[in-house]
Order: sequence, then C-alpha cells, then structure tokens
Amino acid sequence: MLPFAITSRDHETAARAGELTTPHGIVRTPAFMPVGTAGTVKGIAAWELARLAPEIVLANTYHLVLRPGVERIERLGGLHRLMGWPGPILTDSGGYQVHSLAARRRVDDDGVTFQSHIDGSAHRLDPENAVDAQIHFGVDIAMVLDECLPFDADAPTVERAERRTVAWAVRGLRRATDRRRQGGWGGGLFAIQQGGADPSLRGRCSQALAEHPFDGFAVGGLAVGEPSQQLHDSVAAFAPLLPAERPRYLMGVGYPEDLLRAVASGVDLFDCVLPTRSARTGKLYTSRGELNIKNTRHADDDRPPDPDCACPTCAHYSRGALRHLYVAREATSVVLLTVHNLSFFLNLMRGAREAIIAGRYSRFRTRVELDRMSEAEEGASADLEG
Repeated sequence: MLPFAITSRDHETAARAGELTTPHGIVRTPAFMPVGTAGTVKGIAAWELARLAPEIVLANTYHLVLRPGVERIERLGGLHRLMGWPGPILTDSGGYQVHSLAARRRVDDDGVTFQSHIDGSAHRLDPENAVDAQIHFGVDIAMVLDECLPFDADAPTVERAERRTVAWAVRGLRRATDRRRQGGWGGGLFAIQQGGADPSLRGRCSQALAEHPFDGFAVGGLAVGEPSQQLHDSVAAFAPLLPAERPRYLMGVGYPEDLLRAVASGVDLFDCVLPTRSARTGKLYTSRGELNIKNTRHADDDRPPDPDCACPTCAHYSRGALRHLYVAREATSVVLLTVHNLSFFLNLMRGAREAIIAGRYSRFRTRVELDRMSEAEEGASADLEG
C-alpha cells in the first residue's frame, strides 16, 4: 500500500494534515489537484504548472482512452511524458463521465457500454480494463470504476448502484493486485463510496470497502446537482465513514467554501475544473471574493486582481489590463486568468495545511470566509449598478 501518515490534527475540527508517498513524490495534504482532463491542464503549459507547484494533478481515463488511446500513450512514454509533468498523477476511472452521457450509455452488472462523444463509436469499460488502462498510463493513483447517479435517483436505483460499486471495486483491486505482483507498477488504487443521500447505504458501502486493502477512499456521487447545503451536510456525514488511517478524497467538489468545510470534516484531497473553466469565462477567484473581469467597472482599475496574491498575473497585470485582453479575445488572457485561479486554489490548501499544523484551522477558515465576503458584496452591488 502507498504509505500515508497523518502528521497533524486540528483540535477543534476533524481537519488533518498528512503525507502520501507515491512513486513520483510525496503529496502533502490537504491538497487540491488541478484537472488535466485530456493530458493537459487547460490554458497552462507544463513548465508554468510546475512553477505553481501543485502536490498532484488529475487526468481522466474516459477522455484519454478515447483520444489519444491507451496504446498511443504507452508509445509516447506514458502519461507523465505526455503531460510533461514529473510529479504525482491521479486518474479518475471515467465513471462520472460515463454517467454524464445519459442516453449514450448502458450499465449492467459487468460494466458500462457507451458511445464516444467524439465520433459515436462504441466502447466498453469494466472494472478490470478501467484499472488496466490506468496502469498502462503509469499513474501514481488509479481509481476504481464506480456507478455514479444523479442526486435525485430513486432508492432502488441507488441501492443497486451501491452494490455494483462495491463489487466493481473488489474486482478492480483484484486486477491491480495481480498487476503489482507481475511488477512494473507501484501505484495505488482508491475505492469510491457511493450510496446517494442515504446514510445507511453510505455506511454499508464504506464498511464493505474498508474490508479490503485499498490505498485510499473517495466520496463519490456528490456535486451532481444537489443544493449546496445538502452537499455540505453529506460531506460532513459521509467523509467520517471512510477509514481514518487512509487518505480521503472528495471527488469533483471545488468552490473555495466547499473545500474549507470539507477539510474540517477530515477530507484530504480535492479536484475540480472550476479554476480553469472559470478562467475561460473571465471569472477570477480572489481572497476578497470573485471578480468578473468582463465587467466595465474594471476597465480603468489599475489595482492587481488580488492584492494578497503573489502569483505572476497579480505581480504584472492590473484588472484593467486583464479586462482589455479578455474583451479583445487575446488568448493570453485565458493563460493569465488560469495562472491566477490555480494559484488561489493551491494557496488556499497550503494555507489550510499550515493552519492545521499551527492548531488554528477554525480561525483560518473564518478569516478566509469573512475576507471573501467583503469585496464579493461590493462587487455584486457595482455589477447591478453597471
């Protein structure tokens, strides 16, 4: 199993700081994983990503299987070589992406048959070949195949998906164990907790998964359209059900306040496309709230996007300059906004880790949330006026 040590615990919450050792380096938690869906973090080159120094990045099995394909990635030297990234990589199994295909997929007890969103070609994912693909990529952490559902799925459907997810996880672990014995892969395999909003199903799923030597465990099936309060309540209830001695990963959740709440519930790893996707629509996350750089109120503003940020974007560009570049549709604007947004999310988790180690996480979280409310309210008023 991948070594994982909890190095510090907060005294007022369940927050903890830890170190997960992988073949390509140590991941210090809590940590946010920038998403490199198709083998690159959108809007940023590998060397600029390295300057931002994330602990680990994420890529997606579904997209990589379809394009460029498992065999081609192997021929190109593996996923690390393809991405130009030397550090740890986690890959999602593709279960969430298959779930999002709706009419294009069919789920049975042995796996999922689906049509490519690219060309309509037929493909099959099962617990074994999902693990095989990730091993061929050479990743540090692979995820089991799971069945992800919408938050309002009916009870029989949720129960069937929970049972399938456990069965698929055990099959995936069996395949990963066989591949480790054969040599050539030293990565870890994470299982995924499912069960909808039912605490008893979540508990049953967690207990069944905990009986097996997975390297880590994830909370899946959240951030799929449920109200934010339901999301927060679910994380607080479901994350502690996972084994405390292994890393806990909350999949696909990314708003800053959501991350801070989840850290307080004992979650260690996060991923979300929010920082990069928002950059492409002109949205910046800052220590004083969100900024929509497209708004006219920023046109003559010579302040940096975030006065508390030391990223290259904030060091060299004003809000007015960034607005000009974005409105002029200069590709550089997306790069600059992406650099800042990723810096913000990575620094947020670094700050959380430092606060846990110092024994002041609750104060850190309160200060961040209050600071972010201040300018967000001011900006909302100005946007209404404009």
